[in-house]
Amino acid sequence: MPIPNRMPSGAHSDRSSLTRALLAATVVGLLILAGALLLSSGKSSGPAKLGSGYSNGDLSNTRYSGGPIDQATLAKLQTAWTMPLAAKSPFGAYASTPIVTDGVIYSEDLASNVQAIDEHSGKVLWSRQYETPDQGPNGLAVAGGRVYGATGTSVFALDERTGNQIWSATLVRNVQEGIDMAPGYHNGIVYISTVPGNASQFYEGGGVGILWALDAATGRKIWHFDTAPENLWSNPSVNSGGGVWYSPAFDDQGSMYIGVANPAPFPGTKKYPWGSSRPGPNLYTDSLVKLNAATGKLQWYYQLTPHDLYDWDLQDPPILADVNGRQLVIAAGKSGVVLAFDRQSGKPLWRRNVGTHNGHEHDGLYAMRHEYAKLKLPETVYPGLLGGVITPMASNGSTVFVPVVNYPVTFYEQKSDQEGPTATGELTALNIATGAVRWTHKFPVPDFGSATAVNDLVFTGTFDGTLYAFNANTGAVAWQTKLPAGFNAGVAIDGNTLIAGAGKALAEGQKPELVAFRLGGK
Repeated sequence: MPIPNRMPSGAHSDRSSLTRALLAATVVGLLILAGALLLSSGKSSGPAKLGSGYSNGDLSNTRYSGGPIDQATLAKLQTAWTMPLAAKSPFGAYASTPIVTDGVIYSEDLASNVQAIDEHSGKVLWSRQYETPDQGPNGLAVAGGRVYGATGTSVFALDERTGNQIWSATLVRNVQEGIDMAPGYHNGIVYISTVPGNASQFYEGGGVGILWALDAATGRKIWHFDTAPENLWSNPSVNSGGGVWYSPAFDDQGSMYIGVANPAPFPGTKKYPWGSSRPGPNLYTDSLVKLNAATGKLQWYYQLTPHDLYDWDLQDPPILADVNGRQLVIAAGKSGVVLAFDRQSGKPLWRRNVGTHNGHEHDGLYAMRHEYAKLKLPETVYPGLLGGVITPMASNGSTVFVPVVNYPVTFYEQKSDQEGPTATGELTALNIATGAVRWTHKFPVPDFGSATAVNDLVFTGTFDGTLYAFNANTGAVAWQTKLPAGFNAGVAIDGNTLIAGAGKALAEGQKPELVAFRLGGK
């Protein structure tokens, strides 16, 4: 699971009262989640590009944009217009990042409603109402004259000009499953995954995360990949797991890359402590997986956290990059670990812990080997259930920008936990070739905002509604502004315009709004 908005692993159903309060206050990260997906038009350090109609800006998930916004022009960035966000969801009004293409913003709120908005004026051109609450991160992809998105149970295609529904396909198999992601799109295929939970409950027995490939013109199912086995490690009445929270990355050789979420229950149950209801490593949870994009055939995988006990998804959208003549894929998730791999072989090249850790990286292996004497309760764990890298990273080709949440969890008994009491955040810049830390900026509140790189800047936002721009080379604050409500999404950048969805009222008088900033204002 990502974060605040699931929270995007999204927070789950079985939480303490404090966690439920945070979920209601957040809604990632659901991310993770913190969550938050970018649309930008600009260069990519990876291969294939679709343009601004893909939910992550380009098929390499770099979240990089060019255009006129840079340190020299940043002072001219002013509010151009605002639009109310009125979605009715227990998790807030907004958690996705809009798509901008040909002067039109396409936006999905946390009631799964879709709007087309004139980028210049903020006028709504059409609306498609679904009124289906979602935890997020959700969002859209736009390609071939269609807008692709999902409700909590189904994936849909809308006419880009009118909003009329062209097709819809139900993907969930039972009440334990749902959908919490923006679709991926490549070469006439739409990619979307179920997850083991929904806006009503999470990680009840029987929920399997399944990645589906569908014909973009008709919605016909082409293939599926089980990120967790249908028999759920021989105990489907208790176990659940897997799923994808963010859009895949696609290379120019016909392959795709996904980050997979965690297994459950965690750490276990009274009858099955330490995940003993799900023996073994629990593939393909907490894994980076490379598939043939046309057939779904597995090409390689790397599991970061075998037999996960702490909800440490590897859920972040993988980033593709070409570094010194070598093709890399970079992954991260709620374990607070960033890794780079050789794209062809799957061989790990570097690994970097970010944020606060307190020594529990091997607990899953101890449990899998029945070395229970090395485990104890109560236990406080960093990163916690809503900590680590919850929302998407960004890259400008030389640096990876990583939003981090430092939020512990204390497990008192099996399946009994308490978050808190406080959460902080940071944005860390890593050398893309080596993983070395270039700089870190610390926040007093969680960084639930996705990173977005623009020329010599990187943007992110904290949950209190502060939007920041940093000097990409030094980490110095170059610009900041206060949004009208709490923020746990990402910014969309199109030329001289930046769009941010402030989706959660955190104090009296706050109203969720979509805000457009523009060089020179109106």
